[in-house]
Amino acid sequence: MDSRTFTVQQIFQDRRQYRVPFYQRPYVWNRDDQWGRLWEDIRDKADTRLQGGKAFPHFMGAVVLEPQKKIGLLGVERHHIIDGQQRLTTLQYVLTALVHALRSAKNEKLLPLIDACLSNSNPETMEEVAVESFKLWPTFRDRKQYEQAMTAGSLEDLRLRFPASFTQTGSLRKIGVMHPPALEAIVFFHDQMVEWVNDNTEGDAATRSMALASAVLTDLSIVCISLGDDDDAQVIFETLNGHGAELHATDLIRNFIFMRAGTNADDLYNNLWSQFEAPLWSEAQSRGRLNRPRLEWFVQTAVQAQTGDEIDVGRLYAGYRRFVDGTVGLHGAGSQLEMLNRYGEHYKALVTGAGNAPIAAFGRSVAVWDASPTHALALRVAASSLSQIEQQEIFGCIESYLVRRAVCGLSRKNYNKVFAQQLRRLIESDLNAASFRKALTALTGDASRWPGDEEFRRQWLDGGTYPGRLDAPKLRTVFHRLETEIRTEKTEEPIPLALDSLDIDHILPQSWYTYWTLADGTKVSIDEAQAAAPLRYLTEGVDAKTQSILKRLDAVPRIGNLTLVHYGVNRALQNHGFEAKRRALFEHSNLQLNRGLMQCTAWDESAIEVRGEELLKAALRIWPGPV
Repeated sequence: MDSRTFTVQQIFQDRRQYRVPFYQRPYVWNRDDQWGRLWEDIRDKADTRLQGGKAFPHFMGAVVLEPQKKIGLLGVERHHIIDGQQRLTTLQYVLTALVHALRSAKNEKLLPLIDACLSNSNPETMEEVAVESFKLWPTFRDRKQYEQAMTAGSLEDLRLRFPASFTQTGSLRKIGVMHPPALEAIVFFHDQMVEWVNDNTEGDAATRSMALASAVLTDLSIVCISLGDDDDAQVIFETLNGHGAELHATDLIRNFIFMRAGTNADDLYNNLWSQFEAPLWSEAQSRGRLNRPRLEWFVQTAVQAQTGDEIDVGRLYAGYRRFVDGTVGLHGAGSQLEMLNRYGEHYKALVTGAGNAPIAAFGRSVAVWDASPTHALALRVAASSLSQIEQQEIFGCIESYLVRRAVCGLSRKNYNKVFAQQLRRLIESDLNAASFRKALTALTGDASRWPGDEEFRRQWLDGGTYPGRLDAPKLRTVFHRLETEIRTEKTEEPIPLALDSLDIDHILPQSWYTYWTLADGTKVSIDEAQAAAPLRYLTEGVDAKTQSILKRLDAVPRIGNLTLVHYGVNRALQNHGFEAKRRALFEHSNLQLNRGLMQCTAWDESAIEVRGEELLKAALRIWPGPV
């Protein structure tokens, strides 16, 4: 390992290229956090030069480089940036901005010195001129905007290349546009430099330009640490980055994979990794109190699907390394990427619900049921050789298990254990729908069991659903599934559109006292209802009127009393009588869920029970129970 201190000019003047490896994240420095402070440092050094003071170097930190062996005579010397790509990339933007600033000041004598720090000479001796001519070559995600910004001959050229980033007056847009970092950095440093050079308080433009160029080229220093043949770049990268908050676990995993990629790294990246750079995978997803990029949840799930062992997302990188080191045939980059891709397409279908595959349909059905504990099992099923029919049966069992337990008011706290156990069974034995249903049926105890038809029926008809056991998204999903089930082949739209925008309506409203009487015609005040509520668990000493009030209070949140309506209908008629609601349904509703309501002439506790029974018939077909 060799360590030396260099100025910016010394770092970039040799005929060499600094490459950002595959595993590095994209360029992320910005004006508020880094560029502004760097410009202040440059300006201070230029001011000192202008005033004739002694120029002491400003230390910018260290970079770690891994020299690459050169094969043959052609090509430039290459160094991989193990750590410090943000610094070196920013300095390239500073030098480019300085070129534009000097041209604006009509001071072009210094340009050859700066150009030598931006591009390599003698293109006729290069293997790939379009790449090797750059002093720094960024990672895949930054290359297009980097090339466009770095090769622009002027600010006007930049405006032509990035028209969406500029206003009609030629300034960068400040609202509604995410500028390419390369463009934004160059424009920022250029504007600061031009303003400083044109400040006439001390020295003319030529003198100030010389001071500025000297400050950039010779007054900024960086420690360059070059690794030797015996130094492990992987270990050094982890030591520098593994204990901080800057890199995600998947950044370290990407590094771990591609440091083993060898000469076919480009092909592996383009064909097997690049899909994981899409925005879908970087979106933050919350599970409980943990918030992680979706890619981290995927890697955790894929490893669990492959091994059956749970892996702590908080120690994902260490867990992934143990998994690879302990798995025969998985040490190479290609085999790891093939495994991740095998599960990746299934996981994307699962979490987006897009497509016709069984796992996509499963993802759509269970999205609201807090189903992440089932994901590893679902991936294993989807990646197996099972037929689509077998997969659909297994996914149907899982959905039924989740829905029935929710309707019955049973806890989901044990789901991680339940589905991890089922996953291990599927890995260790023959995978088929019949054995899976049998294993799920065998679960006992309130924490794990799959409710049978009798329990499901009782809780469906008598349980407090909303408010109560199901929140609004879950109840809308139940109604969507019911609506789809009860539509016939002759229905104009066999598959209903999304019902997420509809309101949940209590047909017999929660505040029923004004427009609704008891079965015998007796009116009830809100005070009487509130006084009766605490008496619902008494078995003696309750008069007949109070018993009728309690029966009504229990009926209101039951599923037989609930439906979906347009928010305008719901909010106009929330607490009105049944006849007004019935007329509104005739006028506005196309749902099969509401056809039976339109045919009723009265609505009370008995009608709620009858409708609950009708909906139950469809529910038993959708979510069949254990054998």
